[in-house]
Amino acid sequence: MTQTAVAGLSLDTVLYEKKGSFAYITMNRPKVLNALNSRAIADLRAALEDAKDDPEVLGAIITEAGEKAFIAGADIKEVATDTPVEAEQKTRHGQAVMDLIENLGKPVVAAVNGFALGGGCETALASTVRIASENAKFGLPEVKLGIIPGYGGTQRLPRLVGKGHALQMILTGEMINAQEAYRIGLVNEVVPAPELIGRAEAVLKQMAGNAPLSVRYALQAVNKGLETSLAEGLLIESSLVAICTSTEDKKEGTSAFLEKRAANFKGR
Repeated sequence: MTQTAVAGLSLDTVLYEKKGSFAYITMNRPKVLNALNSRAIADLRAALEDAKDDPEVLGAIITEAGEKAFIAGADIKEVATDTPVEAEQKTRHGQAVMDLIENLGKPVVAAVNGFALGGGCETALASTVRIASENAKFGLPEVKLGIIPGYGGTQRLPRLVGKGHALQMILTGEMINAQEAYRIGLVNEVVPAPELIGRAEAVLKQMAGNAPLSVRYALQAVNKGLETSLAEGLLIESSLVAICTSTEDKKEGTSAFLEKRAANFKGR
């Protein structure tokens, strides 16, 4: 199948295409290392909302145009002139986009090549899975600019890699390479750059081959459960198990297993 641009969306800083059941969101400001300005945040949100609302899309890959940077942080020209009120508003907008990635209801794979700094690292953190090329570099350098991470970095990074590793990255502002990111659990896998998209597609295909509602509710159980106590998380889990049990896909999945055939899930 060939990739085609999605009709009805006018995006200046993001290439948004669909191929089969996957949405491809490609950050496309290579001259400024795909830095996130206000327009890029708006374009990224529009692409994500389309992917979320399209029942034919079972998952998304976020990657970049060019070879130097996934997303090299915020656009410093904007940051330098922000007032406190503007900074808070832009931060909340950015956080909302990261929340959309995390709670899309479908798996999102960040395929990271080159620099993933600031908002780029935070975009990866919000994704379901992070696959890095061998030349990827991660960092939250905001303290070097007199600010702090604002798109969820201070919250998601400790949850992912632990408080100690997170504080070292946040307070030093230093970059780590792909192998160190893998060692501390920031990324799931490290692959050679030519294999990056292929591996991202393979992981997404494995996830998307399962019952769509089960995938959605499993994502919800994990994300919501991490915000609560274990006891509350178990209640969330049991209620979502009950919802899954009422679906046609549950009947199809169990029947297919007993009949020793491939399941034909419908997302119902």
